[in-house]
Amino acid sequence: MGDPRTSVDWPAVICDAYAAEARPPLTEQLIAQIREELAQALSGASDQAAHDPLERANEALDAFEVALRSVVGPRVESLDEQAGVAIMKHRSEADRPLRAFGGQ
Repeated sequence: MGDPRTSVDWPAVICDAYAAEARPPLTEQLIAQIREELAQALSGASDQAAHDPLERANEALDAFEVALRSVVGPRVESLDEQAGVAIMKHRSEADRPLRAFGGQ
């Protein structure tokens, strides 16, 4: 059997985990957009090669939220390569997502 890490579509896995907890809920168009942005961030482009993949994924999520200015969601804490799952974490100390329109 092949290496399970090579068969995991990490941009899709991370996107699905992010979209499940993003507020307000994302439209299909926004889900497709963030999946594409994650794919680009994780592609290993030479200008990003020095960055950790989790850092690149979280930077893509940051940029997505900044561009929209109305969506908030969790960030990638780790990737379970055996299970093909992204473990997400909320950015607030109260373990709740930040509100889309400022503050906690």
